[in-house]
Amino acid sequence: MSLPISIIIIAKNEQFRIKECIESVHGWANEIIVVDDASTDQTREIAAQYTKKIYQRVMDLEGRQRNFGVAQAANDWVMMLDCDERPTPALKKEIEELFSHLPDKKVAFWIPQICYVGDVHIKYGGWSNPHLRLYHKNHVRWSEGEFDVVHPGIKIDTGYTGGNLTYALIHYNYRNIEDIFGKVNRMSTLEALKWHLDGRKMSKGKAMWRTVDRFFRRYIGKKGYKDGYLGFILSVSSSLYEFLAYSKYREIKDKGYYLNYLKKRS
Repeated sequence: MSLPISIIIIAKNEQFRIKECIESVHGWANEIIVVDDASTDQTREIAAQYTKKIYQRVMDLEGRQRNFGVAQAANDWVMMLDCDERPTPALKKEIEELFSHLPDKKVAFWIPQICYVGDVHIKYGGWSNPHLRLYHKNHVRWSEGEFDVVHPGIKIDTGYTGGNLTYALIHYNYRNIEDIFGKVNRMSTLEALKWHLDGRKMSKGKAMWRTVDRFFRRYIGKKGYKDGYLGFILSVSSSLYEFLAYSKYREIKDKGYYLNYLKKRS
């Protein structure tokens, strides 16, 4: 018997990954919802083999996109999945046990991740930190502030709380090294826009400190060196993210660059 959970999958041009993502929960959860950000490949056609609940919506804000998907859910409990994520059998069993005695006031659950670059398991460097993935839709909501173009916050209703699950999602973070630095470039643009839109003050000194600190925190503090050269690359990419975000933030302040990105998303 499937669980009364609505799986919400946010997708854009994911024809090579969405099938495995959906199959990892198909038959386990009783509803699968796909919110497609104007894909130009076969994403929707593949998803249609498993669910009729496919909605097209151009991404403007990540939190707004997630809230839109949740609004289509028939169940009170939802589980957010990106196309590069797969719940492990152990995690699914843990959630099944959770649903046999749901706590009254605990309405949000963070889930750890087993991270991969290609087929290489990344064990160190802090890449397995838990993310909010399972929650009660009536008590939890993603932020939709105009500055939340990336990494939106959440709001849990007063009187309710959250917790951590023990078992993990498999997260195929990156396909290869090119994918690592391509995502760093894209996401640092969004980070710079977020800093600009929420009026954040970022000095060069603070930005350079964050750049250096991010590398040593990942590589030394969180033992990224134990993942070999790939651990070094990931630590460099994390540091580069901070440097690029600040550099783009300065371009926004000085020349207004990247602001047209927001128009494309609206």
